[in-house]
Amino acid sequence: GINAEYMGKHSEDDCYLWESSAGGTFTVTKVEDDTLKRGTKITLFLKEDQQEFLEERKLKDLIKKHSEFIGFPISLQVQKTSEKEVTDDEAKKKKKKKKKKKKKYSALI
Repeated sequence: GINAEYMGKHSEDDCYLWESSAGGTFTVTKVEDDTLKRGTKITLFLKEDQQEFLEERKLKDLIKKHSEFIGFPISLQVQKTSEKEVTDDEAKKKKKKKKKKKKKYSALI
């Protein structure tokens, strides 16, 4: 199943982390996190066959579907990157170096 973490914090309250492994159980713990001043941070840990959830269109559709009755705006911050193969001509060893860049999606709620 999908492993998920949901971290939420009100500006004048403590920060809480909700964790689930999609098995019907979850844990909620109070955490210290200086990076989250206010709002929500959701982290999904996907298996290889679930890569469709990294597509921007799929994320937008899911957010729209599950936030239909929320009365304040939700925005999706998208950072687009690509993977490119670069050759090293100086060494003439025909080695290929790969630069990996990750896709990062954040939903501000």
